[in-house]
Amino acid sequence: MSIGANDKVRVGIIGCGGIANGKHLIGLKTVPEVDMVAFCDIIKERAEAACKKYGTPDAKVYTDYKELLCDKSIDVVHVCTPNRSHSFITVDALEAGKHVMCEKPMAINSEEAKKMLDAAKRTGKKLTIGYQNRQRNDSLYLKDAADHGEFGDIYYAKAFAIRRRFVPTWGVFLKEDEQGGGPLIDIGTHALDLTLWTMNNYKPKYCVGTTYHKFRYQTQTGNACGDWDPNEFTVEDSAFGFVVMENGATISLESAWALNTLEVREAQTLICGTKGGADMIHGLRFNSVENNRQIIKEIDLNVGAVDYFSGNAGGAPHEREAYQWIHSIIDDKDPCVLPEQAYVVTQILEGIYESAKTGDIVFLNK
Repeated sequence: MSIGANDKVRVGIIGCGGIANGKHLIGLKTVPEVDMVAFCDIIKERAEAACKKYGTPDAKVYTDYKELLCDKSIDVVHVCTPNRSHSFITVDALEAGKHVMCEKPMAINSEEAKKMLDAAKRTGKKLTIGYQNRQRNDSLYLKDAADHGEFGDIYYAKAFAIRRRFVPTWGVFLKEDEQGGGPLIDIGTHALDLTLWTMNNYKPKYCVGTTYHKFRYQTQTGNACGDWDPNEFTVEDSAFGFVVMENGATISLESAWALNTLEVREAQTLICGTKGGADMIHGLRFNSVENNRQIIKEIDLNVGAVDYFSGNAGGAPHEREAYQWIHSIIDDKDPCVLPEQAYVVTQILEGIYESAKTGDIVFLNK
C-alpha cells in the first residue's frame, strides 16, 4: 500500500458488538495512522454508537456489510462477527480489494478457513487473524528465547485455556450453529496458537480428543457471568486434545469454561526442549541445567529488564496488535499472525472435535 506522510489508513468495522468494542476499536484508536470511517452491524444502534465514539466526522453507518464493501475508499476491514460468518465476510472483503483482520478463530472449520486463505492469495491482499496474546510481554520474551535456541529442540508442550466457572452467557457464545463450538474454539484457539508459534512448528500429523457437556442442566452454577439457560447451552463446557506433529513433537491442549479445578490458567503455554523448558504458571519461568545444577529463572518483565524483546515495550496487547497490523500494511510487510498459521490452528481444532465425535484418531494433512 502506498501511503503519504499525511495520509491515513481508512478502516471499516463489520460487527460492532463485544469483541469490537472490547479490543478492535480501542486498539485502532491508539494508532495515529488510522481513520475509522465505516461501521456495520445488523443492529443499527450498535453501529451508530461505535461510529459516534470512534468514527471520523464523516464516518458512515451500515446494516449490510456488502454496502460497506462497495466503498472503494476503505483500505482495511476488521471482521468482528460471530464465528459462522468469518469466512464468507472475509472472502467478500478480500475480493472487494480490502486488507482484512478477522477476529479469532479463523473459521468454524478448515474448509471455510481454506476459502479465506485462497482468497488472500488470489487477491494479493493481506489477511491476519486476531491472536493478540502473541503481543503480551511474556509471550514475546518466550518466543524470542525459543527462536534464539535457548530451549533446544522443543518436543513437548502444553496449551492451557482453563476457567473454573466462567461460561459466557451473552451473545451467541452458547450456540453451536453460530460459534462452531465452545471453549475449545473460543479460548483453546488462543492457547494452541501461542504454543505452535513458540515452537515454530506448523506440521501436525494426527490428533485425538474428547469433549464434555457435563454442566448444562446444573442449577446454582456459581458462574461468574450468571446462570446459563440450559436450552441455549448447546456447546461443550470443556475439551481436551493430544496432537502429534510430523517431527514427533507432541502437544497437550486443555480448554474449559467450567471445570472443577483450582488450576486456572488461560492463554498459557508450557514447553519442554532438549536444553531447557519454560512455563507461565507463576509468571514466566525458565528451567535448565547449568554447571551441573538444576536452575529456575524467574523472568522480570518490567520495562528495561527484557533481554530478547526488541519491540515496543509500551501498550497493551490489543494496542500492539493494531499497531503491528496497520504498519504491516503501510510498510508492506508480513503481519505477525500469518493466515497459513491460523489455518493450521483451525485444522487441529476441527480434528479434536471430529475425534471427540467418532472416538478415532484423526489424521491431518492427508
